[in-house]
Amino acid sequence: MPLADPDTLPPLSRLARVITTPPRFPNDPVALDNGQRAALARLSPDAMRADQVGALARALLAAGIDPDGWPAGLWRRWATIAHGIALAGHNGAGALGTQFADANVSEARVTKLLTSRGDAFDQLLPRVLRLMASRGVAPNWNELGALVLAEGRDEPKAEALRLQIAGRFFSALSRAA
Repeated sequence: MPLADPDTLPPLSRLARVITTPPRFPNDPVALDNGQRAALARLSPDAMRADQVGALARALLAAGIDPDGWPAGLWRRWATIAHGIALAGHNGAGALGTQFADANVSEARVTKLLTSRGDAFDQLLPRVLRLMASRGVAPNWNELGALVLAEGRDEPKAEALRLQIAGRFFSALSRAA
């Protein structure tokens, strides 16, 4: 990710920078150590262990996101985002739908992900992220994170995001054909 003034980056990009940037020195306050990144990569948002909550809280605070007073559901959503960033990285320069196409994620898998809701969405997302990571394509967490945060809470926004992602995915497939 190109360097930019951290204060001008969206919160999801700041979190991605904290998770993906290696520490410059021991106890670097703006980066996670290898153990903390590994804890985020292993975490299950529905059953977080203490070390995983600690790594998540450290990442959020280092990104300027204050989790004080969050309900459990919001912690779970941000845990899903942090877990995904730790698994697949972040590329804010491209459109998520195009990135799905670049990673050769099948039309059926993208359709299934974008039409799923609730627990089904939560189960499918890490699979798609692992597939993208195995193919060397990092997703745009500004788009995907916004969907994770809106899914089930703000359905008009979530649906608009789903349609935007699907439109770009199918446009990229059509251009490639």
